[in-house]
Amino acid sequence: MASPNEKLAAALERLKALQAGGAAAIRSRDLTRATRELLQKHGFLQEVLKGWYIAARPGVGDGDTTAWYTSFWDFCRDYLTERFGADWSLTPEQSLVLLAGDTAVPRQLLVRAKGARNHPTQLIHGTSLFEGAHTLPEPGDVTVLNGLRLFRPEAALVAAQPSFFELHPTEARTILSMQRDASDILARLLKGGHSAIAGRLAGAFRNIGRDREADAILAGMRSADYDVRETDPFKEQLARIPYRREPSPYVHRIRLLWATLREGVVGRFPPVPPPVDDIDAYLRRVDDIYITDAYHSLSIEGYQVSPDLIERVRSGTWNPDGDQGDREHRNALAARGYWQAFQAVKTSVRKVLGGDDPGEVADHDHATWYRELFAPSVAVGLLKPENLAGYRNGPVYIRGSRHVPLNADAVRDAMPTLFELLSEEADPAVRVVLGHFIFVYIHPYYDGNGRSGRFLMNVMLAAAGYPWTVIPVQARAPYMAALEAASVEQNIGPFTALLADLVGKPAPLRA
Repeated sequence: MASPNEKLAAALERLKALQAGGAAAIRSRDLTRATRELLQKHGFLQEVLKGWYIAARPGVGDGDTTAWYTSFWDFCRDYLTERFGADWSLTPEQSLVLLAGDTAVPRQLLVRAKGARNHPTQLIHGTSLFEGAHTLPEPGDVTVLNGLRLFRPEAALVAAQPSFFELHPTEARTILSMQRDASDILARLLKGGHSAIAGRLAGAFRNIGRDREADAILAGMRSADYDVRETDPFKEQLARIPYRREPSPYVHRIRLLWATLREGVVGRFPPVPPPVDDIDAYLRRVDDIYITDAYHSLSIEGYQVSPDLIERVRSGTWNPDGDQGDREHRNALAARGYWQAFQAVKTSVRKVLGGDDPGEVADHDHATWYRELFAPSVAVGLLKPENLAGYRNGPVYIRGSRHVPLNADAVRDAMPTLFELLSEEADPAVRVVLGHFIFVYIHPYYDGNGRSGRFLMNVMLAAAGYPWTVIPVQARAPYMAALEAASVEQNIGPFTALLADLVGKPAPLRA
């Protein structure tokens, strides 16, 4: 008879086989009852709704949302395909949100389907799916993104409700900016005789400075004898944005986030200090705060690091070559990496204090900060050398967050845009707040994003003459909640208030 361990191992092999086959939504029939119950008992399987499950991590508790948020889109893809085959699509509005690069998990996913029951299906962690028996897009108007069936952007713009432009202005502007011209949209407007929609889309194009497309829609409709009255569906105009015909939605999205959020930062920071006239004295003060900064920054990331360990690293008594404990100690490696990165960041601080462009300095130096953070772990063989190559090549998720960071290809579009924005921005507080936020919003690395984001924040602070500032571990909960509000709700207020309150304030050494 198989032992309990052997039974669990066999159950995990079955789960692994399902995942290897691409299954995110696991059905009751995919597993025997005994296998399913064993996996649930040990926390490897979580029920989403009756008869449907996702893989989970044991030991994290029923309230942990990470497994669900990371599985959400793939689960919905599998569930909807099982229910409706190819006869379903996300709504035009949800299609536009995803096509614009926003993959945050919605509280309720709206779906159109043939044979839909017009009622919500409750999922887990406060999410649901509403299936409506509305008109599906024509076959030529369907696009598939990661297995999700969406309206093509031109069809979605025509079909979207007017409220979409007020509720999701960043996504609407992103999709409009990606249009090479108005011809595909105009063809749909003419075919359907959509004069009111034509006026709305002409006004939307005009709002982002694309007068040529606006005029083309109006002229085309009027030449077919439609009475078109132009209306602007947006609440406001963002004049700072250059709405170039950029094929990547992520370039537009980052620029639009910056333009939208910056007004929530301007005027909310302490007054800018006088220019730093003694760079060496400034850097000595940075050195003085090193132990405090390292303790809190590493503790925020979950490392159990003591001030004594940090001091051993700084003084050189940490010895991975001669001490087996030091060589294998994850926390010690993190502390050593932080010390090495801190030295590199001080070099960047010296540059900006000397008048170098802060955006260009960050662009040039941030890869060095990252390499130094993880070089000790590579040196002892805990990480592979290729981990130091640079930006990630796969997906990454933030524990407990509805925000899903950009995909790997998007990172390569978004990061240069961030550094351009830092160089273009005149307001020091905006560089500090949005530099940190957008960096972790993009999440360019598999690990070290929080530490690198806080390094970037302090380089931007130094560029304006503000002192090096520590985010204390005691503030971890409001800090993470403020980042979540900015990422999911585009509400930068809490994050701005948190950083403004902390600028220059001494942090306690211990929790």
